Amino acid sequence: MPKDARLKPPRIDEIVLTDLVDGKIDELAAGDRVEGRRFRGGDLSERDLTGVTIGECELVGVFAHDALLRGATLTETVVERLEAPVLRAPRATLRDVLVSGSRIGSVEFYDNTWQSVRFVGCKLGFVNLRGAEVRDIRFTDCTIEELDLGNARADRVAFEQCDVRSLDVTGARLTDVDLRGLDLAAIAGIDGLRGATMDGMQVALLATTLASHLGIRVVD
Repeated sequence: MPKDARLKPPRIDEIVLTDLVDGKIDELAAGDRVEGRRFRGGDLSERDLTGVTIGECELVGVFAHDALLRGATLTETVVERLEAPVLRAPRATLRDVLVSGSRIGSVEFYDNTWQSVRFVGCKLGFVNLRGAEVRDIRFTDCTIEELDLGNARADRVAFEQCDVRSLDVTGARLTDVDLRGLDLAAIAGIDGLRGATMDGMQVALLATTLASHLGIRVVD
């Protein structure tokens, strides 16, 4: 049972991949549609993969520095050990996707649509999810330097044993967003926290920020 019966946890289905056929990820091109493939290794650096559709696939050990996945669609796909110092994927769609053991630096996920997505054991730099719509999302054992949810809509999102150095929720609309498993260092746009769940310690650490936001002068 969740700690708070009123809080709805993410609804995430397990991804089961069978009968995958080995493929060469270097052959992917913009607009391609691939299904049922297993891609191991390969370099997508600086490749234009606009509009690519990847379904029921497994990607392992792929390097993708500065790859462009504008409008890409990933469904029922597992991504392991992705390395991308810079990744551009604006207006992408992710549904039933698992990303694990990956290192991604600056990533453009703005205006994305996500449904049932998990990040496990990942190190992420600046994650731009501005204007995105994300539902049923779970981050587990992840480190994120900056998470920008400005003007985003987030429903049923949870963090477990995660560290986020900077969180921006300016103009965000949050519903059933569980931040209790998150070690937060700084928050911008504190009004956007409406709809989030935090523990007492987190709220206490935000006391100075809350006081400043409300125009309260604190004098000892």
